[in-house]
Parts: sequence; C-alpha cells; structure tokens
Amino acid sequence: MLLHMSNSAQEAQSTPLHSVSVAGAVVRDDGRLLSIRRADNGTWELPGGVLELSESPEDGVVREVHEETGIRVEVDELTGVYKNTSRGIVALVFRCKPSGGSERTSSESTAVEWLTPDEVAERMTPVFAVRLLDALDGMGPHVRSHDGRQLI
Repeated sequence: MLLHMSNSAQEAQSTPLHSVSVAGAVVRDDGRLLSIRRADNGTWELPGGVLELSESPEDGVVREVHEETGIRVEVDELTGVYKNTSRGIVALVFRCKPSGGSERTSSESTAVEWLTPDEVAERMTPVFAVRLLDALDGMGPHVRSHDGRQLI
C-alpha cells in the first residue's frame, strides 16, 4: 500500500522544531549582574527558561527571573538572540533592572549571586557569559549561534 502525503504535511514534517527560551540580564546600578548556579548541572548562568505559549517574551522574562531568584525586574530591551544549533533552542535575552524582591534560591537554583563582569567571565562557560557581557555593551541586539559548548 502506497501512502500519499500532501505537500503541506511533507513541509510540516521537514520543518525543524525549535524551543524558545527567555533570559534576564539583570544589571544593578553598581554594574553587578544577577546570576544563578543551576540545580540540575551546577553551572552558572543567567536566570531564564522556556517561554510559555500564552505569554509575551517580556512577561516570560519577568516570571522566570522571579521564579528562579526572588528578584522582581523591569524589562529594558532585547540585547541578544542566541541559537543552540545542537538542541534547537533559540534564547531571547533582555537587559532588565531590579525593581524589588530579595535573593533566594529555588528548585532550579542552588545559589543566587550578583557577580562582576570579571566574575561572570570566570564562572560561566563562554556561551552563557557572552549573553551577560553583550547586554552591557549597548551595541545589541546581538545574534549569535553556538553548539552548546562553543560559539560558532
């Protein structure tokens, strides 16, 4: 038996699926950057996560930062778009400023700290450090790709 697939079904099958995540590059007045140590793998990253279908990217950033760190933020601007080519994840990073709350860990974070740019570069892998450092340079939004370990 020969199955026939419509052109739209063939196109849908060949269309790559991507996940969209959002992250907050939260910058204090003293230039320190909000960072978390992830509970699942122990790496230092900026707070963020998967964007829910029903929310705007800005609302997603506010929710994710607060869930992971206890800090409330106001979103300033999009500073970068980062694609993990091996996992099909597109991350939107927004520079934010703290507007309340206090630092606390969550089920997703084992530490929450305000790091200097030098500490970010020391503690984070380059694919995550660049997201925070890009947010500081005022030259964005940046568009970068990586394979999960190295910038491409």
